Amino acid sequence: MTETTTPRSHRPPNWTLPDGACDCHAHVFGPYDAFPVSHAMHYVPPLAPAGAHRAMLDRVGLARGVLVQPGAYGSDPAAILDATSRSGGRIKGVAAADGGVSDAQLDVWHGHGVRGLRFNDMTVPGGTGRFPGAVGTDGLTELAPRLSARGWHAEIWASIDQHVALLPLYRATGLPVALDHMAGLVVARGISDPAFQAILAVLREGWLWVKLVLCRCSQAFPDYADLRPFHDALIDANPDRMVWGSDWPHLRLADRAPDIGHLLDLFRDWVPDAALRQRILVDNPRILYGF
Repeated sequence: MTETTTPRSHRPPNWTLPDGACDCHAHVFGPYDAFPVSHAMHYVPPLAPAGAHRAMLDRVGLARGVLVQPGAYGSDPAAILDATSRSGGRIKGVAAADGGVSDAQLDVWHGHGVRGLRFNDMTVPGGTGRFPGAVGTDGLTELAPRLSARGWHAEIWASIDQHVALLPLYRATGLPVALDHMAGLVVARGISDPAFQAILAVLREGWLWVKLVLCRCSQAFPDYADLRPFHDALIDANPDRMVWGSDWPHLRLADRAPDIGHLLDLFRDWVPDAALRQRILVDNPRILYGF
């Protein structure tokens, strides 16, 4: 692999994070001689190994992290397992697998801190198919009993319209289900969008989770002011089912990659109640990921 990018540097936030604060959405890539990708990337590969991820957490004052499997690594979570095994329990993982994975393999992953599987129905930007290496929600029903037996959850990246169409499937699994990137909402539709309102209604049932990850949902870099009403509505619907994520190392965002310290400052400003910040940054991740 001849060309890579280095993630931008990040400053600490301008406030003291609560003890145990967790970044619930990040990825690791490389080193590529040890962890080569198995599927084509549609971006310049980032050099973002486990050590760089831990250094980012340290720099911004985050005690814990969750690493999510990117499509480029297919169903091989070796880079994540390397990171979790070196972390002393600080890092948990969300892997990806199809129905061919063995129970023994899932048990090994569990022992290394994996607490869920990711399903990805998103299409490549400008293309028509899923990201290479992604496992879609068509595998969820088959795998759900095996996730349930291990106390795992399903994490799903899809558009909001796909989510709404699949809500009966999600509910039928009996699993906790976490939706990536603020449930794939569409800012231009406003908070009265029936699809967004459907997500809010199901959040109130208590089994659905949403990741408060700003940078994939808005073009209003760097302050994402157009997301504030959605952010407020999601938290109001069920604050006990919200977790926060940075999306480090910010694939494909180039000069629009956010500063994580700034993202955390926005979170403080948008969630002025310290007890509520504690729930979203510390208590809820402890429940979903088993810290």
